[in-house]
Amino acid sequence: MDFQQSLITTVHDYSLGNLDAIDFNKELRQRPTALLIPCLMEEFKRPALSLIRDTLSTLTGLSSLVIALSADSIDDVNAAEAFFANMPFQVQVHWTNGPAVQDVLSSMASLGLDLTGPPGKGWAVWQGLGVACQQAEVIGLFDADIRTFGSGYPERMLRPLLNPSHGMAYVKAFYSRLSLETQALQGRATRLFVGPLLASLEQIFGALPYLRYIQTFRYPLAGEFAFTRDLAMNLRIPSDWGLEMGLLSEVYRHVAPSRITQVDLGLFDHKHKSLGNKPDEGLQRMASEIFCTVLRSLMEHEGCVMSMDQLPTLEVLYRRVGEDRVRQFGLDSAINRLPYDRHGEELALHRFADLLRPSLSGLLASPIAHQLPSWSRLNSCNPSFAMDLATAGRVGRQSPSYTPSAIRLRRPNHSPARHEDQAKAATTAAA
Repeated sequence: MDFQQSLITTVHDYSLGNLDAIDFNKELRQRPTALLIPCLMEEFKRPALSLIRDTLSTLTGLSSLVIALSADSIDDVNAAEAFFANMPFQVQVHWTNGPAVQDVLSSMASLGLDLTGPPGKGWAVWQGLGVACQQAEVIGLFDADIRTFGSGYPERMLRPLLNPSHGMAYVKAFYSRLSLETQALQGRATRLFVGPLLASLEQIFGALPYLRYIQTFRYPLAGEFAFTRDLAMNLRIPSDWGLEMGLLSEVYRHVAPSRITQVDLGLFDHKHKSLGNKPDEGLQRMASEIFCTVLRSLMEHEGCVMSMDQLPTLEVLYRRVGEDRVRQFGLDSAINRLPYDRHGEELALHRFADLLRPSLSGLLASPIAHQLPSWSRLNSCNPSFAMDLATAGRVGRQSPSYTPSAIRLRRPNHSPARHEDQAKAATTAAA
């Protein structure tokens, strides 16, 4: 714990227990606020989601809860809806991969927009934002597998945005990742990959403004964040494992650092991802996609390109910085009497290092990432699209015989041929 500030505002946890549920609910009523939880059906079998539900049930001032759910059947969706019954606010279980939703998303293909995937957290978050932004002025996002979820999480995350006088537009969480079972340090992708990578890139490219910005975040891979509606509507959402880093890049484009804050949530534990046996599995796949996202952001914001000639320098620097971090985390664990597998950490570091060369080669061959378009762009194409999507996400719960053709979809209000005819008519009239 400290009290230091830097480029972006840091809200510390001083462990004084300054939480007030009554005042927080009053603040929530002053500004329409929604929470978004992307979720798989398997999460309903784990205790974490029950804990989250029970904790959120005390938020009587919350406007709505959107569950962006990936499910196999209407029965699953109905079960999810029953799970969240009797909450003191509106709950919308949005079936992200349902047939009606797929139909609505496919309707935009005529405009050259591919909105049908790839399925994953980014895709679910993007859909959920489209639903939540219709009513809320503030939207907060939490994962469905947080095993330490407490009342302080939503209160500390949302309060910086509820009072407009604070001037904040984006809130990012940070925390101490410790296993509840072993008390060992978790968060290897952040500790052993992102941290050493950013420090190494700074040695190669110098203290660029974007690198300084991204290094200011204590936990850049935290999946918990909140934003105002006007910001959420203008963000392009990455659809791969680079979601969190990609969103930070998008926020950098749209918001001054003075309007960004990071909030300490204290102790935090959720489902842990394995390292994976192959480069396209587990944390290895995540690290590869994060690496490409970081380099792509440097291209976009700083005009800097990592070349294959520079790669050996990066490989050497990354291993050196990473080994220093392993030693530092070892001492931190020892003094706090936490178990620490230094050999396992070193092996993970070397696995991450082996990903740099093939990842850079792939990035240079195909530098453009797949990003889902911002909702402000989609609204310019079809102002009713978000409402159609929200309606489609609810369709079929009471009627198992539902078929996609039963929905009347509004088509995009864009017709190039019609506009060409109007332009010709105007020219003829002028002549």
